[in-house]
Amino acid sequence: MHKDRVLFEFLILEGAQPGLSWDTILRKRENYRAAFDGFDPAKVARYDRRKAQALLKNEGIVRNRLKVDSAIGNAKAFLAVQKEFGSFDKYVWQFVGGKPRKNSWRLGGKLPATTAESDAISKDLKKRGFRFVGSTICYAFMQATGMVNDHAVECFRYSNGV
Repeated sequence: MHKDRVLFEFLILEGAQPGLSWDTILRKRENYRAAFDGFDPAKVARYDRRKAQALLKNEGIVRNRLKVDSAIGNAKAFLAVQKEFGSFDKYVWQFVGGKPRKNSWRLGGKLPATTAESDAISKDLKKRGFRFVGSTICYAFMQATGMVNDHAVECFRYSNGV
């Protein structure tokens, strides 16, 4: 995934997920898209206290103050990364050398929750002011955006990484 807006979307959704099932977040995805202006980071970065309060009343999203506040703060940090690197895509893909990592897991094997790369992304994002970006969240982000292929080698999707 190489589109900044989609990367921002996954960053927001991954940050909303801790403590909940991924299925819960996926069912709320369209509500998030509407509530967060199509995941436009420039718009989200301008949200004020009144908008944050409105989001906390929106039953279609996770109504957690820390998660809502982090989405707004992360939008501001996201824009700063875009300005520094030209795109968030350029920034984040540098952690995997610009191409997806292709693991060789076997069915029934245990997948890691974090890697050295997710640790590095997490540490750097936190240094840049991002929140809800622990290493486990970053690894899930990497999986969701195609930065890492964790399909089992027996899976029909393994060869194309989809």
